[in-house]
Amino acid sequence: MGAAGSKLEKALGDQFPEGERYFGLENFGNTCYCNSVLQALYFCVPFREQLLEYYSNYKNGVDTEDNLLICLADLFTQISSQKKKTGVIAPKRFVQRLKKQNELFRSYMHQDAHEFLNFLLNELVDILEKEARTAKIEADTSSPPEKTANGPKNPQANGVQKEPLVTWVHKNFQGILTNETRCLRCETVTARDETSFDLSLDIEQNSSITSCLKNFSSTETLNAEDKFFCDKCCSLQEAQKRMKIKKPPHILVIHLKRFKYIEQLGRYKKLSYRVVFPLELKLSNTVEDADSEYSLFAVVVHVGSGPNHGHYVSLVKSHNHWLFFDDENVEMIDESAVQTFFGSAQEYSSNTDHGYILFYESLGANKNS
Repeated sequence: MGAAGSKLEKALGDQFPEGERYFGLENFGNTCYCNSVLQALYFCVPFREQLLEYYSNYKNGVDTEDNLLICLADLFTQISSQKKKTGVIAPKRFVQRLKKQNELFRSYMHQDAHEFLNFLLNELVDILEKEARTAKIEADTSSPPEKTANGPKNPQANGVQKEPLVTWVHKNFQGILTNETRCLRCETVTARDETSFDLSLDIEQNSSITSCLKNFSSTETLNAEDKFFCDKCCSLQEAQKRMKIKKPPHILVIHLKRFKYIEQLGRYKKLSYRVVFPLELKLSNTVEDADSEYSLFAVVVHVGSGPNHGHYVSLVKSHNHWLFFDDENVEMIDESAVQTFFGSAQEYSSNTDHGYILFYESLGANKNS
């Protein structure tokens, strides 16, 4: 990619960001689902910085077994420490570890980028939590417990820490949703919180992210066979249910549900619907009803007409420039080109490049960092 790399450097010229690296990733046989997500995560700057910091501390510590977190940190470190500004890197170690870890990604078949992102974030959290537990056990065994008049400090039930560990992965991506159910007989509201690393939104033709979010939080009536058991009434009652965002995440990942199971066909179909996603997003369906403002910095795009074949590429915003990553190739694109990935207004269209996973960063997070 020497020519393409130098072309990108020429295009940016004096505006090439200091210390930044733009590297394509080699494809190891249908690994574009992985490459497109890795590029989006690399340009998620708070996540990248914390991963690199973790790795520099890790390298100073003891060696442990190879895992996905170490392989990812090693890859990001390789990219960020390149002498050249542009080029191609082979994420071989990471892909090998991924295939070893999860048989789902072992075949050369077309994989789902969203499934991969979900698996990766959860795997990183599991590794960090395991490391924290090990470190705590080591710390507890190396230092004698402090004796106090009221017994030992921080008593734990069966040796298990009660409060969940919040890792830097959680701090970046985790939001809290609340599921509110209102009994229509006694008006009691039952709220159940759940955490998530992304929002999966149903989509409609010629819609927008804002309308999809409104539908996500719209009120649903539970009646007939779907009645709700109200604890106060001690019986099944008609109720209204809605989902709201209790705590918006710093990095908002929106997954557009473009692959839908069609009963009559007995298979999945790709929905090529046109869904407008703005460069600046106001999240209004929060519990506090205060708008949270976000800025788009990456889009994973599915290219192709069906769910079981096709290709993934990513669009990334870095230092106010938009870049197009297609495995080994990296090129500059105009900001106005982003709207060509909204989808198709007609059922059958020659345009099959559709935004699939959107990455937004909280503008509040920027101000505080």
